[in-house]
Amino acid sequence: MVKQKSDNTYDGSQIQVLEGLDPVRKRPGMYIGSTGYEGIHHLIKEIADNCVDEAIAGFATKISVILQKDGGARIQDDGRGIPVDKHPKTGKSTLETALTILHAGGKFGGGGYKVSSGLHGVGSSVVNALSTKLIAEVSRDGQLYHMEFEQGVIKGQLQKLGATDRPQGTTITFYPDPTIFKESTEFDYKWVVNYLRHQAYLTKGVYVSVNDERTDERQAFYFDGGIQSYVKHLNIGKEVLSTNIFYVEKLVEDSMIEVAVQYNDSFSEIVKPFANNVMTIDGGTHLVGFRTALTRTINDYARKSGILKEKEDNLTGDDIREGLTAVILVKLPDPQFEGQTKNKLGNPEVRRYVDQVMNEYFSYYLDENPNVAKGIVGKALLAARARKAARAARDNVIRKGALDGLSLPGKLSDCSSKSPADSELYIVEGDSAGGSAKSGRDSKTQAILPLRGKVLNVERARLDRMLGNNEIVSLIKAMGVGIGDQFEISGLRYHRVVIMTDADVDGSHIATLLLTFFFRYMREVVDGGFIYLAKPPLFLLRAGTKKYYAYSDDERDEIVDKLITERIEKGTKVDAETDRTKQAGVTLLQRYKGLGEMDAEQLWDTTMNPENRVLVQVRVEDAENADAIFTKLMGDQVDLRKSFIQGRAKSLSLEELDI
Repeated sequence: MVKQKSDNTYDGSQIQVLEGLDPVRKRPGMYIGSTGYEGIHHLIKEIADNCVDEAIAGFATKISVILQKDGGARIQDDGRGIPVDKHPKTGKSTLETALTILHAGGKFGGGGYKVSSGLHGVGSSVVNALSTKLIAEVSRDGQLYHMEFEQGVIKGQLQKLGATDRPQGTTITFYPDPTIFKESTEFDYKWVVNYLRHQAYLTKGVYVSVNDERTDERQAFYFDGGIQSYVKHLNIGKEVLSTNIFYVEKLVEDSMIEVAVQYNDSFSEIVKPFANNVMTIDGGTHLVGFRTALTRTINDYARKSGILKEKEDNLTGDDIREGLTAVILVKLPDPQFEGQTKNKLGNPEVRRYVDQVMNEYFSYYLDENPNVAKGIVGKALLAARARKAARAARDNVIRKGALDGLSLPGKLSDCSSKSPADSELYIVEGDSAGGSAKSGRDSKTQAILPLRGKVLNVERARLDRMLGNNEIVSLIKAMGVGIGDQFEISGLRYHRVVIMTDADVDGSHIATLLLTFFFRYMREVVDGGFIYLAKPPLFLLRAGTKKYYAYSDDERDEIVDKLITERIEKGTKVDAETDRTKQAGVTLLQRYKGLGEMDAEQLWDTTMNPENRVLVQVRVEDAENADAIFTKLMGDQVDLRKSFIQGRAKSLSLEELDI
């Protein structure tokens, strides 16, 4: 038998070699993380990071971002300007080299930058590759230079336009390629503002501005206090233990360590770690060094001052970090980030540097500020007592599988599906609506948990008090993820958790209380996109035999207008002097005051049927803004809450909180 040659021949001809910037266009996700919302804004970050590097190096004092009407982004600094002379290795101008060759830049040694946020040196060239058009303008030595590219390919040579009075620096204008960013090529003004605000806090003395030509919105930032100003900003709306912010800036070998710390009366911590102005959201060695030193230093002070007795256990890191607000900024010549998106710092020596600086200078701070020190230790002791009480309470309430032994809450009407991906939990306001939801649901995939009254405001309560609240305990049991140090996202029993409350002020308040609980104590559930808000209808309209549901005043008016138009087109005479609902032929117009007014069939049709319902997914795009809003809405500062509500009284809704 002759063996046939397979059609799946695998030889050298099938190995594809991508040259220049082709790899970037072929696999953009490898360089910018995604081609969605995050990816398109990563382009702005890559170019602006170069401007920030000029500022960190002491050569730039101004950074400007303009979002143009034509869809482009124009980013400018007053630094040295990218060199335009011939590059000794490539034979091309240095400007072209930086914009067309991966891993070409001033961040690989040779004196370009001692410290930089752009580790890989691929930023500018990647942006160039993923843009339909990129224009580079450089002002150096009184001369203006110009170069254009399309999809990373140069169009014409470097042009010397002649003398200019433009300040020295670099301007990059680019247009994201819609064939790459198929979801959208539109920039989000708020994202740009938040990013540049961070950079202004982290680079004291630099002036940054954002101008959105599409809407005429603009903002500018300048902070002399640097990360001290940042900590102060993060604590707005909170009662601080002292206005005296701990701050240290110290050079250790070839790295600069900056730390700012201030405590407040809340029960959560906010710690922002940065390396070379890059936010390392997954932490890293600088965060480990900070936490280790903070825990050791405060325990040492508590022992030395006699606040912590000899027989008492040391305070834990969690106890000590309750109410902590801190910003850690390290600047080092060779940062080892994990991946191009730079979420975690890996340099082992940085742990030692931060530990050393914190241990020495925070000890001085505690000794020199005994009232502040006693306040910090006292708060940590309260947290320790609450932790022990919470552990005892938690052992008695967590459902089977999270700790041991207890059943699901009796008020939960569970679904029959055992697949979390197919299961939904409806958290319903009141027993009346809970009864309708239970009768009208799809029992295979939809579980119902009715809550009685308003749940505890966890913004003002520690875990031990929460676990004494029946409604909170029922919710924890139903979710299946545990709480506190026993929290485990893999135990989540439902991949859609739907908050279903009345469309009134009380309903919004209950929904906000629940969102506060999830944000503070089950943050991974929110970040995972598992939390939703149901939108029940406000109106039921009947015209003849047809029913129409409206979810807002505007939608009601649109339905009425449509019915009037249809009647006129059919030749029906409409008296313009009569009420518009009568003109439309509407015989019943019902305004729902709550979910309890709907029977099971109506509730299913309008709010629970996957084919008809409207669900709003809760996302946290800006954690700082979300934290500030929850503090304002649910915290102790009445004046802040009053001002917030008054400024938005006419239009405020849960979807407009911008969290």
